[in-house]
Amino acid sequence: MKLFGVIGKPVMHSLSPAMMNAAFRAQGVDAVYLPFQVEPGDLVDALRGLRAIGAVGINVTIPHKLGVYDWVDARTEAAEMARAVNVVRFTPTGAVGHNTDVSGWWASVAPFLGEGSLKVAILGAGGSVQAILTALAKERPGSEVLVCCRRPEQAEALAARYSDWLSVRHVASPDRHEAIARADLVVQCTPIGMWPRGEESPVESPECFQPHQVVQDIVYRPLHTVFLRQAQARGAKIVDGASMLIWQGVKAYEWWLEREAPVEVMQRAVYEALEREEANGHG
Repeated sequence: MKLFGVIGKPVMHSLSPAMMNAAFRAQGVDAVYLPFQVEPGDLVDALRGLRAIGAVGINVTIPHKLGVYDWVDARTEAAEMARAVNVVRFTPTGAVGHNTDVSGWWASVAPFLGEGSLKVAILGAGGSVQAILTALAKERPGSEVLVCCRRPEQAEALAARYSDWLSVRHVASPDRHEAIARADLVVQCTPIGMWPRGEESPVESPECFQPHQVVQDIVYRPLHTVFLRQAQARGAKIVDGASMLIWQGVKAYEWWLEREAPVEVMQRAVYEALEREEANGHG
């Protein structure tokens, strides 16, 4: 039996085991996928241990994406561009780090977008934003990206990194509604709206949303955030946060096993798990 897993802290509420084990069962793959809670100080020992016991691959979540980036023996182009690793494949010649947050995010929004460069508004400047900018650099070079965050230096650092491909500018938080109104694509990348802040939204004036827009929230607990409900009420096309989670998992599965993933099975496993959580009144 092949061993796969996810490392992080916290990790016991991860939806990846349900998603990946459902995929293995659907395709008759003799494998198991387990969650491993790993303290930052134990990261290298954990990685060496997983390699020693013959693990085939792992997903990496908060707070280890940068630590694993430094540890692996080789990195893919996507990992290099995003400067973070969220999936590792153990091979006889070493550990290879990849980033499927990049292709997974793009797969979650691409079906709803037109051709050509985009005007994008991103709320927040955390780690997920680097994956989004990497995807835009690869798939929609020339796009204009407005990063709405409190600290200008975060946006300025991103602007410098991606200047060969994208026009990235900082927008102060008070001006975020104007930035949203101008965008084709709006992505919410802050923890606002996540339990226990489930009744909050970073948008105070929902009139900024437009019917032609695609609006995504990367929060998926709860699945239907106030932010998404605001956008939907204004006629925008909404994309929930579980979609990015699922598609990065699909891309990881296909990278590990070199076969097409059972996408519908993986989607069903995640949405059913989230529905059970919401029915039980917690995330």
